[in-house]
Amino acid sequence: MGRRVHILGASGSGTTTLAAALAGRLGCPYYDVDSYFWLPSDPLFQHFRDREARRAMLSADLEKPGGWVLSGSLCGWGDLYVPLFDLVVFLWIPPDLRMARLAAREVARYGAETIAPGGVMHAGSVAFLTWAAGYDEGGLEIRSLRIHNEWLATLSGPVLRLEGDASVEANLAAVLRVLSG
Repeated sequence: MGRRVHILGASGSGTTTLAAALAGRLGCPYYDVDSYFWLPSDPLFQHFRDREARRAMLSADLEKPGGWVLSGSLCGWGDLYVPLFDLVVFLWIPPDLRMARLAAREVARYGAETIAPGGVMHAGSVAFLTWAAGYDEGGLEIRSLRIHNEWLATLSGPVLRLEGDASVEANLAAVLRVLSG
């Protein structure tokens, strides 16, 4: 049976990048929680999918034979999947680096003119970046470091915490060491 790995952290911490790299190395499917949590839209990330609908979709994928890598936060709605995880990986990077990555991603995703003052997505981009900036100091009202730490403390299986500004290759090597050991 393949390995089943869940990778989580703040938006911009590198969970998607690491998960895709790990899935490629393991030769297994990669799933992103956002694909289940959000309804398709243009622009992206506008409307939540109903909890039971997202659970049904994610269950259909995670219950397939073999391994997989899942990135994103399921705290609060996906605890039923915890018994499936062979390893949970938590990524944390310094907030200034994370926010710089997110700002660059917003430009790459939507275009500088679109998110600039007066652009059609300016308000949405500002709201997203403001929300993301609250991660490290936020409480239980938002997806936050506190929520992630409290959730991680409840897990009975192995948790690998990767903290700091390491390369994707270094983080990948650390995960593969744990999986092989």
